[in-house]
Parts: sequence; C-alpha cells; structure tokens
Amino acid sequence: MHWIILPVILPAMLAPILGFVMRHDISLARVASIAGTATLVAIAVGLTMLASDGETHVYRLGDWPAPFGIVLVLDRLSAMMVMLTSLLALVVLIHAVVTGWDARGRHFHALFQFQLMGICGAFLTGDVFNLFVFFEVLLIASYGLMIHAGGRERMQAGLQYVVMNLAGSTLFLFALGTLYASTGTLNIADLAAKVPTIPADEAALVRVAAILLMVVFAVKAALFPVQFWLPATYANAPAPVAALFAIMTKVGAYAIIRVHTLAFGPGTPGTDGLAASWLFPAAIVTIAVGAFGVLGAKRLMPLIAFSIVGSMGTLLVAVAAFSPTAMTAALYYMLHSTFAAAGLFLMADLVVSRRNGDLLRTQAPTIQNGLFAALFFGAAIAMAGMPPLSGFLGKLLILDSLRDPGTIAWAWTAILAGSLLTIVGFARAGSTLFWKSTSVPVASAESEVTDMPEPASQPATAMEIAPTMAAIALLIGLSVFAGPVSNYLEGTSAQLFDRAGYISAVLGPEGEG
Repeated sequence: MHWIILPVILPAMLAPILGFVMRHDISLARVASIAGTATLVAIAVGLTMLASDGETHVYRLGDWPAPFGIVLVLDRLSAMMVMLTSLLALVVLIHAVVTGWDARGRHFHALFQFQLMGICGAFLTGDVFNLFVFFEVLLIASYGLMIHAGGRERMQAGLQYVVMNLAGSTLFLFALGTLYASTGTLNIADLAAKVPTIPADEAALVRVAAILLMVVFAVKAALFPVQFWLPATYANAPAPVAALFAIMTKVGAYAIIRVHTLAFGPGTPGTDGLAASWLFPAAIVTIAVGAFGVLGAKRLMPLIAFSIVGSMGTLLVAVAAFSPTAMTAALYYMLHSTFAAAGLFLMADLVVSRRNGDLLRTQAPTIQNGLFAALFFGAAIAMAGMPPLSGFLGKLLILDSLRDPGTIAWAWTAILAGSLLTIVGFARAGSTLFWKSTSVPVASAESEVTDMPEPASQPATAMEIAPTMAAIALLIGLSVFAGPVSNYLEGTSAQLFDRAGYISAVLGPEGEG
C-alpha cells in the first residue's frame, strides 16, 4: 500500500519538472502546481480517512524492517498534519497566482513544491534522523522562498533566518550523535522501547540528548529565548510565503509532541518531567513576548508576526502538560492558529499593496476600505481568541485542561493577559488602518510619503479575495464542527499516548517486549 509515501513523492517529482521543464512558461507552471497541490489535498483526505480507524499504518521503504530500514508512519496525528499542510498550501498558492506574486522571482513553484515535500516528510517520518533530513529539505526551499522577489530588507532578514537555522541544524546533529551513542538507535519506535529501560542513574546522556532536541525544536517553533528570528523573517517575507510559513512553526511543535511524548514522555525513568520543566516556563514567556510585540508594533506585518509568536506560546503551554486532555486542546488550537495566521497575512497583502507601505499610521482610505476592514476584523478576532470563532474555543479548551494547582495560576494569567494585550494591539491597528483613515484627506495623506512605491489603485478581484475568505471560512468550519473535530482529536491524543501500540505497529509484537 503505497499511498502513505505519495505526499512526499508527488511534490518531489513535480518540483524538478516545474524547475527545469516549465520555468519559461509561467501559465503552464501555475496549472501544474495548482493541480499537483489539489491532488495532494485529495491524497491527504484519503490518508485521513485511512487513519481514522485508529490503527498505526507503516510504510517500509525497500521493505526493510524497522529499526534497520527507513519507515514512514501514518496515524491520526500525522494524517491530520498532512491534511492541514495541503489545505493551507492550496489556499496560499491560489493567492500567489491570482495576485502575481509567483511571477516576481524565479522558481517559485518549484521551491513551493520542495517545501511541501519537506513538510509532509517531517510529519510522516518514523525516524529522528530522517526528521533532520526533511527539516533540511524544507529549510533549503524556505531560504529561496524567503528572498523571493528580492529587496535589501528581505535579503537581510533571509540572512538572519539562514544563520539561525544553520545553527539549529548543527545542534540537531550533535543531539542525534548523543542520542545514538546512548541508545544505539534513532528510530522513534525503537527509542520509545529502549529509553524507558535505561535506569535513571545511567540516563545522563539521554537527558542531554532530550534537552538538545528540545532546543532544536524550540528554534523551529519560535519558542523563547530563540524566537527572535521569526518577527523579522515573517514580516519581510512575501505575504504568500509568510502565510505558508504559518505551518513551519507547527513542524517544531509537532516534533516536540511526537518525540517528547513517545521517546521521553511520561513514565520514562530518566526523562520523566524533563521536557515539561523546560517547556512550560519558556512557553509562558513566549506568550508575553508575542503580546507585547503586538501591542508595540508600528507596522502591520510585524504585528501579525508577533501574534504568531504569542499563539505558539499558547499552544506549547498546553503541550507542556503532556496529558491527553491538554494535548487535545493543543491540537485543536494548532489547527486554528495555522489558518488564522495565514488569513491575516493574505489579508495584509491585499491591504498593503493598496497603501503606502504597512506602517500603522493614518493615510487616505484604501479602495474597498469596508471590505478589507471586515476581513481584518474576522481574522483578528480569530487570532486574538474572541468569540464566536475557533480561537475562543481553542483557548477555552486549553484553559479548561490546565487546572493543575502548580500551573493554573501561571497559565491562566499568561493566556488571559496575553489575549487582552493582543486584542488591544489589533484594535489599535484596525482603527488606524480602516477607521481613522476615512477622515484623512487624500492629498494630505499622500504628501506625507514621497519615497514609497505608488500603491495599486485597482480594486481587489473576487479571485484575489477568495483565498482570504477561504482561510476565514475554515476557521468558521472549525467553530461550527468543533464537536466532531474534538472527537477526532481526542482519538488522536489517545493514540499518541499509546506508546505500546505505536511500538508494536512499527517494530512488530517482538519489539514491544
């Protein structure tokens, strides 16, 4: 059954065709890229239906048994993440095509598909070393996407992004070497079987490896104190690329969930509670950094980027509990925050392209000011966690799951205070962009800026608005179908904490023993 490898193979085969065969025909490249991404959505739907039976499905490359061969593992969690990636990619790709962003640089569509290959591979791999490999694939593609269309500020932000992630990749290799030296394996299922058998007083190297991996994944997830790369990177990236990057931080969160639940999770003598003791305080500070960043932002794109930092802190506060109930809430919030961030970036692209830059100051009202204000309002209340959209439900689930006496005061204070500051920051930005601007004379507003490119004067077409509307519609769908989605996620959390079931599926019954 080869369906499991298709989310990796399809973009891997399509990318070189786009890069070498169709690079001189943008129309043909667009058709092929959109068709390939739509096919990926269909495959993801099939895999989600396959995984919904609660079984862990394994694909052995070369028919070599684990842990000696490479395996891809499909369960509810990996299927959900592939589905999330494919839906996000289709929405973002359509926006890039209809707004012309894909034509502003070379090889956009090839890099986009390589990015999808790396992300899907990271979600499906059953081996920590191959997780590193797929990390590098998606990072190399993201380097090219980050500097798409050029520009001095974009190149500077791209350089910072490259340096930070190269440092993270180097640390990843150190972590893998330490882990292999202490356990003799890098297969996740084999680690889950072997690490608990190591006595606590002999597990010093395992603890070092676990913390090193936590730091590496924290870099990817933009967790304090290594979150500083995200605001500059996302704020200066092309808007469709920034929207796709909304899934990049989730790769780091997924890696923490997968590895630190199965291999180093609850009940492991040498590492029990180790991840939570580091993750929880870092997540609390990350919420504060994101909230104050939103409140103090002077530009729209950094404001959205800081809101993503805060949302990652909220997500990882729930993950740090390492309990099925909190994990269910975290997964629901992960779905929500991905589409909310993408919707904000796509909306910002429509607005910024019709203003003199993204500075939060009063200017002449944009074309379709009321429509853009409505889109901003919908995406902003979702990101801030206000009712009736899914952000409110997600934060409510997280708060309800964090009732332990040792964490409730810190978690509830951070999430509620962070939400309040985020609401104030978005309200201030929306007021400046869409309300105060209506009273500013056009001539005086334009006279303030003389060195900015002329903003577009054409109203946004229905096709340009459709991707942003689709992202908001997905958030509405998460709210309307919160019950069925939560039921699926409860089964996902139960399967995630079923260490014995995962080991048995990947290694066979003899591996469990």
